[in-house]
Amino acid sequence: IAEKRAGAEEYLLERRLLRRLATGELINERWTQFAFPNWWHYDVLRGLDYMRRADVRDERLDEALDLVEERRLADGRWARDRIHPGEIHFDIDGPEGEPSKWVTLRALRVLKWSGREQ
Repeated sequence: IAEKRAGAEEYLLERRLLRRLATGELINERWTQFAFPNWWHYDVLRGLDYMRRADVRDERLDEALDLVEERRLADGRWARDRIHPGEIHFDIDGPEGEPSKWVTLRALRVLKWSGREQ
């Protein structure tokens, strides 16, 4: 399992979590929008949170970390950019486009792990 995980991690790192390997183009604009809950959808913050949990440190994460920093609102929080379709029994976050405590938690956790947030 460890070998397969390392291979998958390398696959993501080669693409800096969001770019096509062959052209360097952004794979999907939606991957730069942060959602909660994620359900099965991918975004850069989710990819970074995985790398944090796996403690995979690599300079190829810098672009994704820069994106997280750039998306920070003036008040220090991050917005809930998307709400993916699906049944939410208890909506415990703000509306789409508004600051999100859950997106903010994940962003701060990733930035702290990376050494970019004190």
